[in-house]
Amino acid sequence: MKRSLCGLLFLFATLTASSQQPDSLLRKLDSLGRKTDSADKQINNTAPGAYNNATRLTPGSYFILLGSDIKQGFTKPFHMKGRDWRLLAEYAGATIALSFADKPIQKEGLKLRNQSDALRSVSSYVTNFGANYEVYVLGGLGLYGYVFKNTKMRTTTLLASQSYISSAIFSFTLKFLVGRQRPYVIDPKTGSNDPHRFFGPFSKPGGPSDNQSFPSGHTTAAFSAATVYALEYRDRPWVPILAYSAATLIGISRITENKHWATDVLAGAALGYATGRLVVNNYHRYAQIKTPGTRKASVSFNCRYQFGQLMPGMVYTFR
Repeated sequence: MKRSLCGLLFLFATLTASSQQPDSLLRKLDSLGRKTDSADKQINNTAPGAYNNATRLTPGSYFILLGSDIKQGFTKPFHMKGRDWRLLAEYAGATIALSFADKPIQKEGLKLRNQSDALRSVSSYVTNFGANYEVYVLGGLGLYGYVFKNTKMRTTTLLASQSYISSAIFSFTLKFLVGRQRPYVIDPKTGSNDPHRFFGPFSKPGGPSDNQSFPSGHTTAAFSAATVYALEYRDRPWVPILAYSAATLIGISRITENKHWATDVLAGAALGYATGRLVVNNYHRYAQIKTPGTRKASVSFNCRYQFGQLMPGMVYTFR
């Protein structure tokens, strides 16, 4: 994972090398820090023309937005609205229900893997796309955007790298705090594994990675990038289908590789999706601020005296 993050930083440097002027406007704005992503739908302009010289990501704006993404992610619990809490409750209910099937799913996944050489080979290959291979894919897409001057692809890939980095930080934090034991760890006393062993941040037996099961980092990374491409290219139905299908296969591979419980994968998918949405919405708020002449639609009411009568009126200002 560390090598993956280094690779993403190299990708960022390559894609933004042509824009080295400081973004003084963004540095003056504190609105991005105050605005947090919410469960309420934000309408974003993803038309190719919206990605231009004014809304491009410079080195300065990239890191400021990255810092804003991370800050918003950690402070989100303090700014949640009613619908946010309902979504969280639904997710918690689904996780609790799935937890009862953690061990049966783990056993069945391991059984299928041990019975099929082809499944072992495919599973091992697919699972790597949630780590180092994902960086190579992002690098290829970013290079395509740079060589063919596809500004939208270039920007989307930079956003995907932001989502990847942010989600990795969130994932590592949860792994440390939760300290869940991985399914391959066998208790010598009982001779079996236990999906309900949570050690927290302290007193963790075994190796350092044996108790970092929750959430699945590979699944988190896969869904964090997949969500960015799915949202940015939602006008092309095959993109979300392909992106989320690939991310789902990576999540399943973490079960067949016996690295994670099913609830770890579900948590990783949810965390990756939430991070990707946060990053995309944060960028489009920035793009709206940076676009010259952009104004929010507004409605105003007035009254005027005309022809001996008091006449009310309404004025709607289009964006």
